[in-house]
Amino acid sequence: MILAANLLAPNLGLFVWMLVTFLLLMAVLKRFAWGPITEALDSREKNIQDSMDQARLALEEAKAIQADNTTARRESEASAQALLRAAREDAEKIRGAEVTKTREQIQSLQEQARQEIEREKVSALEALRHEVADLAIDAAEKILHENLDADKQRKIVHDFLGTLSQN
Repeated sequence: MILAANLLAPNLGLFVWMLVTFLLLMAVLKRFAWGPITEALDSREKNIQDSMDQARLALEEAKAIQADNTTARRESEASAQALLRAAREDAEKIRGAEVTKTREQIQSLQEQARQEIEREKVSALEALRHEVADLAIDAAEKILHENLDADKQRKIVHDFLGTLSQN
């Protein structure tokens, strides 16, 4: 009975290995998932900034060329402002889409990690139950071999296994 209680007690070694596995998974995700995603966002942001800078330069050139023609200059400014607004709106749309996509990918990776941890936990508990059952049968067989017949032994083992599945 004391042997079975010790086997059901929390195991620090198992906890440490599960923690190490989890940390390794997080390191792999950081290196191969989050890094490329942030690089793509930075590259996209630079392209958008370059487009905005080019739009500003085009506006300044238009003002310099048509400085003596007020009417043409006003039309050019209005056109450049519309172009700049459109570029900003496009940049915001693209940025919003990239942010949403990145969030979805991060959530997907987190969900996969949670599922993997749950599978590992269930697998470890199942292995522990099997080991405890085998040890309990061996111990019961040695202790009660001479005192009980085969039917009584089976009943005791089934009762014990029933209590294990509840735990």
